[in-house]
Amino acid sequence: MTPALLGREPVVITVGAEPLGEALDAQAVPRVPVAWRPPMAGTAAALDTVLADPRRERANALAVDRMTSARPQLVGVRPAREVLGLTPGAFLHAGPPITWERASGPMRGALVGAMLLEGLARDPQDAERRLAAGEASLEPCHHHRTVGPMAGVVSPSMWMFEVRDAEHGGVAYCSLNEGLGKVLRYGAYGPEVLERLRWMGAVLGPVLAAALARSGPVDLRALTSQALQMGDELHNRNRAATSLLVREIAPAVVEASPEHAAEVLRFINGNDHFFLNPGMAACKVSADAARGVPGSSMVVAMARNGTDFGIQVSGLGDRWFTGPAGVPDGLYLGAYGPDDANPDIGDSTITETAGLGGFAMAAAPAIVRFVGGDVSDATAATRSMYEITLAEHPAYQIPGLGFRGTPVGIDVALVARTGLLPVVNTGIAGRVAGTGQVGAGLVSPPASAFTEALAALADAVDRGSQDR
Repeated sequence: MTPALLGREPVVITVGAEPLGEALDAQAVPRVPVAWRPPMAGTAAALDTVLADPRRERANALAVDRMTSARPQLVGVRPAREVLGLTPGAFLHAGPPITWERASGPMRGALVGAMLLEGLARDPQDAERRLAAGEASLEPCHHHRTVGPMAGVVSPSMWMFEVRDAEHGGVAYCSLNEGLGKVLRYGAYGPEVLERLRWMGAVLGPVLAAALARSGPVDLRALTSQALQMGDELHNRNRAATSLLVREIAPAVVEASPEHAAEVLRFINGNDHFFLNPGMAACKVSADAARGVPGSSMVVAMARNGTDFGIQVSGLGDRWFTGPAGVPDGLYLGAYGPDDANPDIGDSTITETAGLGGFAMAAAPAIVRFVGGDVSDATAATRSMYEITLAEHPAYQIPGLGFRGTPVGIDVALVARTGLLPVVNTGIAGRVAGTGQVGAGLVSPPASAFTEALAALADAVDRGSQDR
């Protein structure tokens, strides 16, 4: 064997040592690079326990199958007080649980705006005083089968998209999208914000409800699949999806409400992100179908409240695992810069949870003009996510990758073993209440959320072993 080996040109395998690899490349030495990374620090024992759990493989296969087989359909638009049972002074918000005392600027601004919208305060100062005194109740949207972009504040008078899963029977809700700039979800609460919200409650919501009652359900799974073929990634780029949705409902809007059809269609047409909200509800109902599988290490929710970033795991119930929300790195509007940015905020990371958004950026090369980087970065981001996910989505495919399915089913064990964190693209809210949007970019979740979830999974395995 030795003479044969010496008679061939040697090939060097490099593992993680890029300076050595670059030196070999400079000398034209053939090499095979292996992209290996050590596991996250302090996770070795928990990883051994979780990976050895005999339930894990089957549980994860079941969880990801439930998520990818969901068939979300937009079936209606209804008031929050009706579908969520919200009463005056009860508000939902994005992300894990938070109090007024810990709330960031945009979260506080959105809550102030909601107080004014509901007639619970005379002015912003009165609203702040009442919120600080505990005169409003705050609960996460996720605790009520709901998701909300950015601050995600939902109040009783707001109208909600209602999305049902025709496969598993679940339901999820999301508010209507206001557009960009100074809007409530970014923490703005000026007169123009409240006027728009009142119009949405008086006109937009009822018209859409009447149109969907006439047209019947809209297949959001099929629409999302088509939008991916047209250059959307369904988080920060929804232009194709919004256009497709308008095509679906426009005739029914005209038939159901001819006196308001022009203003409603004009509003939707001027808002390329209009589809984001029903799309988020579609992702929520899909992820919820995968909840509650014992032994599963798959993530079923990622969410931020502007202070904390939290995840939930299929096999660990409704428990949140959190860490500090990071400030996105991206492009800023006008004279705004990093000093104006609030830490990451919003439930819209439910799109990444379901295999879209940052996980599908290879399908949307134009997204780099919004969040920064170049086309190769977008492709590399998607490719890297296959390393921490359990499957490829059978319906959500990327033309630029040979129609490969988007990476879906984040596994906390794979995150810990590879050291790779989920890629999230997001809007950036101004840190001062009332500012609105200041930019868009990319952000990484805190590693601690995943390592804590892994430790909890290991504890659950150990307890189960003791019980047996």
